[in-house]
Amino acid sequence: MSRLGTAYLRALQALGRRVPYGTNVYQREWDVLVVLDACRADLLRAIAPDTGLFGTVSTVRSVGSSSSEWLENTFSGHPETAHTVMVTGNTWTDRYLDADAFAALDEVWKYAWDEDLNTVPAAAVTDRAIALARRLDPERLVVHYMQPHHPFVPDPLDGDGGLARTGRHSNTANPWVALRRGEVSADRVWNAYEANLRYVLREVEALAENVDGRIAVTADHGNLFGEWGLYGHPMHTPVPALLAVPWAETDGVDSGEREPDLRPPEPLPVSRVYGAESDRDRLDSLGYL
Repeated sequence: MSRLGTAYLRALQALGRRVPYGTNVYQREWDVLVVLDACRADLLRAIAPDTGLFGTVSTVRSVGSSSSEWLENTFSGHPETAHTVMVTGNTWTDRYLDADAFAALDEVWKYAWDEDLNTVPAAAVTDRAIALARRLDPERLVVHYMQPHHPFVPDPLDGDGGLARTGRHSNTANPWVALRRGEVSADRVWNAYEANLRYVLREVEALAENVDGRIAVTADHGNLFGEWGLYGHPMHTPVPALLAVPWAETDGVDSGEREPDLRPPEPLPVSRVYGAESDRDRLDSLGYL
């Protein structure tokens, strides 16, 4: 990004740090919250009729423009986390969530990472969500899939470096950098992004057939395809196209058909929150925030 582009983004982010936006998901009614990482509302709305999973896809405003911001603004200090079981493929949880604040926090990315895909397969998240739903019967269940966020599992792009295995910004070799530089067409990236959403929705359908309750499907944030001259999902960026996330609902009924066989190792590593300002400053200086 040019110096002018960097200055422009930083100006937007300075505004984003000061202006509250979005509605916390706990203010809505759901038993199971499915989070599709970096899913645009318009794309989910366009392909929803093909899935038969839910009807209307509405748009709500997210509390964050990146996963780290969304996690912090959704769960930090919220009393409902004590009644929430969270199953997640998102690697930012290690830096922004405190495992002790949840009824259970299952960080699937820590033990089910696929080295070939450079991400967490959607089926691994589904398996653990079904297992914990049946075993713990939680008041609230959050199931955070990494898709449709890149890397695009069914249709990978050349040069995509995948995700980092810890909570850091994505590798600079990613579709959004390539798109901004004109190294790949917007149609090519969009088609791969759509294929990744269709891939994860098959797992969402399987989840709905194996858990009970009211299921809401949403996203932590969207993804920019050049709106306001930006790409991807930078932190603290109050751009409407990035903050507009889908909200769709369906009913889950456990048929008992799927028997999950994925088991986490014991003991599980414990996540922690970097709450001290000195820790945050140190991590920022190292490029981790």
